[in-house]
Amino acid sequence: MSYKRSIAVQVPAKVNLQLSVGGRRDDGFHELASIYLAVSCFDSVTLTPAEELRVTVSGAGAGAVPADESNIAAQAVKLLAEERGIHPGVHVHIDKRIPVQGGMAGGSADAAGALVGCNALWNLGISRQGLVSLGAELGSDVPFSVLGGAAYGSGRGERLTSLPTGVTYHWVFATADFGLSTPEVFAEQERRRRDAGLPWAADAIPSPQMSRKLVDALVDGNVAALAEGLSNDLEPVAMSMRPELARTFKAGTSAGALAGILCGSGATVGFLVSDRREAETVAEQLLASGTCTSAHIAHGPVPGPEAEEAITNGESS
Repeated sequence: MSYKRSIAVQVPAKVNLQLSVGGRRDDGFHELASIYLAVSCFDSVTLTPAEELRVTVSGAGAGAVPADESNIAAQAVKLLAEERGIHPGVHVHIDKRIPVQGGMAGGSADAAGALVGCNALWNLGISRQGLVSLGAELGSDVPFSVLGGAAYGSGRGERLTSLPTGVTYHWVFATADFGLSTPEVFAEQERRRRDAGLPWAADAIPSPQMSRKLVDALVDGNVAALAEGLSNDLEPVAMSMRPELARTFKAGTSAGALAGILCGSGATVGFLVSDRREAETVAEQLLASGTCTSAHIAHGPVPGPEAEEAITNGESS
């Protein structure tokens, strides 16, 4: 039996502590002000040499993830290969744990895992910042998925400034039995602005700004102030599209969470809690409420992805 050197990468999900949405730019993206936090809900991406590029997917929601070259992780492999003039012969296996269409950057995490993993597999020696820059060519959340920790994102979210944090924050993430499409949520927000006679283009709306209050709470480790400052401009839009999300919010806060926030464009709802014990209580009561399909306990910030060597059966690749 033959064996091949493989690279395994664990990549964290993210929650947006702030997501302020400005106008739509000429390139179709919106100006954003985002405070990201990487949390301990991970996808695992394994890269193994193969004759041709191929993708396989397992885990929760795997059936909704493309297992071909349209997968963003495959796009990451091709981008890196083209950058360095390498044949993209890699088997990319993704084991999903981050909710699919949940607003926690699961696809971006997979792309980040492919960049970090192929960098190691091919011994390219590209710096973390170099991979962050490449990630920006793939998607707005990919740079942060490469970076990890906590950061402020501007532009369309890809221009990052790392933020220090004072403590570990504890969360419960309630997943829905449905997903929300990011383009559809942004389109609905723009439609609502137009219908209200409000400006919608980037050149007609001031660029959103980072919440200094929220950053101070994050840096100081003030959990109560952090809970008070959580904000997501897409939350009302997503809740208008899926009103049942309101029941999830109510169940989590009634169970003792300090605050709830929609993750990105949804449909996962994140609940900030005081400690691990409180997280267990909130998760148990959320599941008992029947308002979510699962409740994941996590903490953050956690570091960005690192590549580790693994040995796989060569016949499976």
